[in-house]
Amino acid sequence: MQRSSSISLSEQPAGVRPRLPEWLRRALPTSNTFAKTRGLLSELNLNTVCESAKCPNHWECWAKGTASFMIGGDRCTRACGFCAISTLRPKALDDSEPGRVAEAASRMQLRHVVVTAVARDDVQDGGAAHFARTIQAIRERSPSMIIEVLTPDFLLKTAAIDCVLEAKPHIFNHNMETVRRLTPAVRSRAKYDRSLAVLEMVRRRASYRVYTKSGLMLGLGEQENELLDTMHDLRSVDCDILTLGQYLQPTLKHLPVQEFVSPERFDRYGEQGRAMGFCHVASGPMVRSSYHADAFNANEAEQKNPAG
Repeated sequence: MQRSSSISLSEQPAGVRPRLPEWLRRALPTSNTFAKTRGLLSELNLNTVCESAKCPNHWECWAKGTASFMIGGDRCTRACGFCAISTLRPKALDDSEPGRVAEAASRMQLRHVVVTAVARDDVQDGGAAHFARTIQAIRERSPSMIIEVLTPDFLLKTAAIDCVLEAKPHIFNHNMETVRRLTPAVRSRAKYDRSLAVLEMVRRRASYRVYTKSGLMLGLGEQENELLDTMHDLRSVDCDILTLGQYLQPTLKHLPVQEFVSPERFDRYGEQGRAMGFCHVASGPMVRSSYHADAFNANEAEQKNPAG
C-alpha cells in the first residue's frame, strides 16, 4: 500500500482555496441524530464552537449526538488569523446560559462535556465566573459527567484562573495553537509564554488532581524542530494531554494553509509525544481540541495514577 506524503502549498496561487487531499475528505452522515442535535441546540439557544469556528467535524459529532458548547456569546474580543468566530463588541453575559448548557448536556446524555468560550477581554475576569457557573450547573444536573473546559488565557489573571479551578473541572485545556515563531501572526493578541504560564499556573494552584491539556494546529508553516520544541515546552510545565491536528483555512480571509501534513507524520508526532511523557496524545489530520475528547477518561487515569 502506498504511503501518503505531506503536500506543500508554498506555490499555491493567492486567493485560491487548495484542493483537500484524500485523507481530509469526509462523507456526510445520514443519521437523523444530526437533526435532533441541531434542533436541541436551537431550542435552547446555545452556541457551539462546532458551527461558530466552522469545525470540519461537526457533521460527524452532531450525528453522534455530541457537541462542544461555546459560552459567553458568539462574538470574540480578539481577531486571531486562523479563527472563524466573529470579532465584534460582545453582548452582555447571559446569566441563564449555564443552566441551558447543563440541560442540553443532560438531555444529550453525554459522558464527557467540553465547554469553551470566546475571549471576553471586555469583562474584568475574562468570563471566568461564567465558566465556573456553567461547570457547577452541569455537575448539579449530571454529577458523573466528565467536565472539560477550553479557556482563553484570561490575560494570566490569577483570580480568574482560581475562579475556574474552584469549580473543579476534570480537564483544563488551553491551546498553544502554534509554535513560538508563528504565534504573533497566528494569534496577535496572545503570547506564547503567557499560554505556557496559564498551564503552569493551573498545575501549581489547583487544590486537586486536574489534568491539563493543550493543542496545536499543523500546516501553518512550522518546522518539525519547532513543533518538538513546543511539545517539550508543554511537558516542562507538566501538561498531561496533547492534541495535534491539521489547520484548515475557514475562509479566504484567514491565514492560508502552507502544508497538508500526512497521516503518517501525525502518527510519528503522536509517538514522539507519548515518548515525551504525555499521558494521552491525539494526533491526526482531523483531530481538534474537543474531537473525540472522551477518548481520554479522567476517572480511569486517576485510578491508574492518583498522584499525577
